[in-house]
Amino acid sequence: MSDPDGPLPASARTLVRSPYSDGEWHRLHPLTPLLRGGLTLLVIIGLIVANLRERLVEFLFPAFTDLPPGAIPPDPVDFLFANNLLLIAGGAALVVLIVLLVLFRLSWRFHMLRIGDDDVEVRSGVLFRTHRRAPLDRVQGVNLTRPMIARLLGLAKLEVVGAGLDANVKLEYLSGKDAEAIRGDILRLASGRRLAAGTATAAERSSLARQAAAAVGSGLQGLVDGEDLSDAEPESIVRIPLGRLVASRVLSGSTLFLIALVVGIVVAASLSTLWLLFTVVPMFLAFGAYYLRSIARGLRYSIAPTSDGVRVTFGLFTTVSEIVPPGRVHAIEVRQPLMWRPFGWWTVSVNRLSGRSSTDTSTDQFAAVLPIGTRDDVERVLAILAPALTGGEWTGVFRDGILGPVDDDPYMTTPPRARWLRPFSWRRNGVLLTDEALLMRRGWVWRSLSILPLARLQSVGVQQGPLARAFGAATLTGHVIAGTVQTSVGALDRDEVVRVFERTARASVMAASTDRSHRWAG
Repeated sequence: MSDPDGPLPASARTLVRSPYSDGEWHRLHPLTPLLRGGLTLLVIIGLIVANLRERLVEFLFPAFTDLPPGAIPPDPVDFLFANNLLLIAGGAALVVLIVLLVLFRLSWRFHMLRIGDDDVEVRSGVLFRTHRRAPLDRVQGVNLTRPMIARLLGLAKLEVVGAGLDANVKLEYLSGKDAEAIRGDILRLASGRRLAAGTATAAERSSLARQAAAAVGSGLQGLVDGEDLSDAEPESIVRIPLGRLVASRVLSGSTLFLIALVVGIVVAASLSTLWLLFTVVPMFLAFGAYYLRSIARGLRYSIAPTSDGVRVTFGLFTTVSEIVPPGRVHAIEVRQPLMWRPFGWWTVSVNRLSGRSSTDTSTDQFAAVLPIGTRDDVERVLAILAPALTGGEWTGVFRDGILGPVDDDPYMTTPPRARWLRPFSWRRNGVLLTDEALLMRRGWVWRSLSILPLARLQSVGVQQGPLARAFGAATLTGHVIAGTVQTSVGALDRDEVVRVFERTARASVMAASTDRSHRWAG
């Protein structure tokens, strides 16, 4: 990556806040192998507890030790005592423990990262080596995650989001302060500004034991004092009250399904009750877990503009934070379910490169940048996600798009001859091309407005099926990065769609040639 502005002045050197950003190879936090192998340890502990559960009950509840002989079946400890194998078993356990410690130590020594002027690299593995590289000019964002256990230890993990399938590079785990500093350094380097390399002497790098002790102490102190994120977290422009968050989850499509399920249970209970234990009870537990997870995910939510991009944070137990740099949002959708309409609530989602594998079918947790909000909240969020929209375009977005249609509707809507294709939503079904974006309005039950920035538009297409052809209608589609945002509107007048298609094609080429939002000041 070249530096078009030349070397930075001495005052800019303070922007480098982490010794990891000096272009040299560094090891990650010493507790990394423990946290990465935590699932294996949990499985081993579970097996031990399962085999020694009677012994544990006897130890924790001495009152049960007077049970008659045979009430507590023999366990592995009784077998070891009976066959004088206790020393052998202890020696074997000690050997396994030493082997695990050696493997953890080797895993830590061979797991290294390097942050250079042009890319972020991570290599790991003892027998089978892996080397991942993320070019800084392809960085789409940097996610910071604090899982519950890691947060108690004062640690966090970073995920550098690349442009492409399975292109992400994970840095796990780092101390919380290092993670924040490294994220800031990566974003500044990715912005096109070359930072002066910070140096760290051997005396500045603490020993393995000292680092681990400091992390545990910081995590335990955080339980008492709480995390101090005042330096890292800018003030959120949106606050979601707990009552609104809970109500939004209750007034969702899942609740309608749950009500239908309850009605089915009441009807079926008069016929049989045995099947309820094996089918309905697990379904209620699943619904309960879904509601708790979705509510916990919306807690501690914040969204704020920073010098590096839009910062979105959420999560009560596992706190996740993402910074989306400018020019990385490819589509925006404002959506309102039917049961939210009396309260004037909306949700905002975006399409942006996630860098996940093509086999990863999990829901994109960062798609909803505003889980629930009022019109004022939506305006504030759209102002930082689409800052290029002018005052006149905001009228097309809010009055005509989100709240419309109005009498002087500027949107191209479904013609009378094709209204039967959209019998309920033909008035809201429409398209509007502005100087900066292609706006797509749809839905009567579930209202939505999609905003496609012209500079991010990959292509535009027109489709016409046999029914639409018979009534002179067509579908207009904007091609952007795949995601949850709907990017097409159907049942529009064919001739009008062709004209919008040609204008959009010319406008998107012009917008892409003059757009500089993919480069930003660090």
